[in-house]
Amino acid sequence: MKLERVLQYAQTLLKASIQEGDIAVDATAGNGHDTLFLANLVGDSGYVYAFDVQKQAVDATLNRLLDNALEHRALVLKDGHENVAKYVTKPVGAAIFNLGYLPGSDHSVITKPNTTTQAIESLLTLLKIGGMIILVIYHGHEGGKEERDEVIQFVSNLPQKYIHVLRYEFLNQKNDPPFIIALEKVKELPVSE
Repeated sequence: MKLERVLQYAQTLLKASIQEGDIAVDATAGNGHDTLFLANLVGDSGYVYAFDVQKQAVDATLNRLLDNALEHRALVLKDGHENVAKYVTKPVGAAIFNLGYLPGSDHSVITKPNTTTQAIESLLTLLKIGGMIILVIYHGHEGGKEERDEVIQFVSNLPQKYIHVLRYEFLNQKNDPPFIIALEKVKELPVSE
């Protein structure tokens, strides 16, 4: 066995937590790679909800699904991931975020800590037992370190009895390499009053 790179490991975690027929969420559709990967995992009886605030990302994701004849397995929404609960009402097998900006686009359009933590909170409620939220954290851009720090603060305070939180990273890589935070729901969260 050898250590998996960050994106390989994210896919390994998704494969481990998604079964055919599941609902999955791509919280940052980007160029559609994760949406396509999820659409393959959920099968014809499952469904993927993909979110992005940029038309360029929505179009790229739709085209990637169409090119692979999997558009019937996904809904690509031009909306922020903080609104996930408006669209997704059934239990979710897994969700993935790539925090940062859309490669090859306007680098000033970035994910924000407040909407990211709001989306995580909604997804934790929707997540089924054994389901995972995978956060691939890119933090080398302007605003990236603030988001990284707020997300780490937020997930570090999740109750360990209900949510397991893992950090996977290579410590000796240069130039702010991305890393993963994975959240696994092990027990239903208590309903807050």
